[in-house]
Amino acid sequence: MGNLSSLMFPLLLVLLAVPLFLSARKQKRAMAEQKNLQDSLAPGDKVMTTSGLYGTVADASHETTIDIEISEGVVTRWLRAAIREKVAETDEAVAEDKADDDEAEVTTAQVAEPLDHSAKK
Repeated sequence: MGNLSSLMFPLLLVLLAVPLFLSARKQKRAMAEQKNLQDSLAPGDKVMTTSGLYGTVADASHETTIDIEISEGVVTRWLRAAIREKVAETDEAVAEDKADDDEAEVTTAQVAEPLDHSAKK
């Protein structure tokens, strides 16, 4: 019985240490890939930020920030760390977006009357 209990601690240590080690390596590799992506950005690249905003890189000459055009003539400045991924925009997706825009119905919003907060119940 003493022999079995002397093997439990090393076995338990290995069972806990190996997954932690592999997880740390995977996380380190993912961080390196993200850094490479952020360093490789160039004007014209289509990107998505960590908050889900899509845009086109307008200026990548700054070390810590990057300028993204989010609409024609609208350029915003972001931290490079906020860029999540490059987005490959296909010609089909552009054609579908234009078709959707052409088919969109024009609706008018209706405004509700203001609430009367002074009224007693």
